[in-house]
Amino acid sequence: MKKLGSLLYACLLLSIPFSGVTAQDKASHKLAQPGYYRMKLGDLEITALSDGTVPLAADQLLMNTRPGQIDSLLQYNFQALPLEASVNAYIINTGKELIMVDAGTAELYGPTLGHLPESIRAAGYKPEDIRKILITHIHTDHTGGLMEGNRMVFPNATVYISRPEVDFWFSDEQMQKAPADKKKYFIEGRTKVGPYLKAGKVKMFDYGGELLPGITPVATPGHTPGHTFYAVESKGEKILFWGDIMHVAPVQFADPAVTIRFDIDPAAAAAARIKAFKEAAQGKYWIAVDHISFPGIGHLRQKETGFEWIPVNYSTYGSGQ
Repeated sequence: MKKLGSLLYACLLLSIPFSGVTAQDKASHKLAQPGYYRMKLGDLEITALSDGTVPLAADQLLMNTRPGQIDSLLQYNFQALPLEASVNAYIINTGKELIMVDAGTAELYGPTLGHLPESIRAAGYKPEDIRKILITHIHTDHTGGLMEGNRMVFPNATVYISRPEVDFWFSDEQMQKAPADKKKYFIEGRTKVGPYLKAGKVKMFDYGGELLPGITPVATPGHTPGHTFYAVESKGEKILFWGDIMHVAPVQFADPAVTIRFDIDPAAAAAARIKAFKEAAQGKYWIAVDHISFPGIGHLRQKETGFEWIPVNYSTYGSGQ
C-alpha cells in the first residue's frame, strides 16, 4: 500500500518543504497516460517506461547557482516551480530476453509514483518476463520497485550493480558515518536490494569490458560512489543510459556545473556530467535519462554556452529518428 503521507521526490535525500504541492494534490488531478514508448536501435527494441512524475523543489535542491538563474532558465523553458520530474525506466528487448534499466520507486515516494509494473503490462510484458535488471545506482527511486513489501516484483531477474555501489550502501561503517537524517536511505536501499542479494540474484561487476553482449558499464562516480552508465550498441547504433547524471534539464543542460544536494560528491558529479555532455554531443549517439521528461530519450547538441536537448521525435514507424 502506498505511503499516502510521503510528500516529495525532493525528500529523496533531504527533508525539504515543497511549495505547498503534495503528491496527494497531484494524484487528485491524475491524467491517464500510456506509460510507455518504443523505438528501434539496430536489432534491439528499446521501450521507455514511466513510473510516474512528482514535483521537485529545484530552487531548494540545486547548488552552485547564480541569483535568479533557476527562475530565468525555467521561464525560458516555459516551466515553473515546483518542477514536475519524471521517473523513467527502460526495457531492452534483444529478441531473446528482456533487460531492464532501473526499477522505479514502488511505495516510497507517494501515489504519483510507483506505476512501473502497470507500464510494463501496458507495453505487453509482465514483470516476471524480465530476466536481467541493470541498476545505475542504489538510490531508491531506482531500486524501490524491486520489492513490494516482502515480495520480489521481478522474481526471475538477475540484478546487476557495480561493486563500488554495493560496497558503499551495504557498508555498516558508511551508514554509521552518514548524518542521522540520511541513515534511512541506507536502510531503504538494503530493504529493496537486500532480498535479491540474499537470494543470490545480485551480480556485482567491475568495469573494463562488456557486461553482456553489446552492453558495457561505464563508471561515473560522483552522484553515488558506484554510479554507472550503460552503453548499448547494435548494428552501429548506440544509446547510453545515464541514470542520475542530471536531474533538472532546463538548468543543468544550460549550466552542467550546477549540482544537486542528492550528489554524494558534488564536484565529481559535476565533472562526470560535463564530460558526459561533451561526449554525447560529439558522438551524436542516443541518451536515455531517468529524470528528463518522459520518455527521456534524445540527443545533445553543444552550444556556445551549455547544451541543447533534442528529444526523440515521436514515431509509429519504429526508427525513433
